[in-house]
Amino acid sequence: MSNSVQLAGAVLILGAFVLAQAGRMPFGSAGHLWLNFVGSALLVIDAVAGSQWGFLLLEGAWGLYALLGLVNWARGRPMTEQEAA
Repeated sequence: MSNSVQLAGAVLILGAFVLAQAGRMPFGSAGHLWLNFVGSALLVIDAVAGSQWGFLLLEGAWGLYALLGLVNWARGRPMTEQEAA
């Protein structure tokens, strides 16, 4: 996979982190979870293409955690600050 896919995924995840740390986007908000999910999905695709199994495990877990948060959000139960930490 191309370096641009890796960079896009990393920028999305790091961007969500920076925005949350700066107080511009709450941890566990829908926007935060979407950035993490899409970023990790891009990195999962890259990890599979490169047979990087440890990286796949890390990003797969990260994406699954974000996806579960999005499902809870859609069900009307957004993640609390304590759960996000």
